[in-house]
Amino acid sequence: MVELNPEGLGAVVNRLRRAEGQIGGVLRMIEQGRDCKDIVTQLVAVNHALDRAGFAIIATSLKQCLAEPGGADSADARSLEKLFLSLS
Repeated sequence: MVELNPEGLGAVVNRLRRAEGQIGGVLRMIEQGRDCKDIVTQLVAVNHALDRAGFAIIATSLKQCLAEPGGADSADARSLEKLFLSLS
């Protein structure tokens, strides 16, 4: 499998930090007894942010595979495809 270069993942890290804050907000909403619709709306937003982070990580892996001399072998390609499909 491809090891990611952390330098290319700054936007993903920012997205995950925002999702982390959103999860904290959801917990506070539950503790405060907020409306179910509001809580679920925030959970959907968190889920979307996590999905997009996952897709960005896989896209970065694919770019790195293509940029490396010799590219990815078929096992790497299958692994990345499996990861990609697991996000859907």
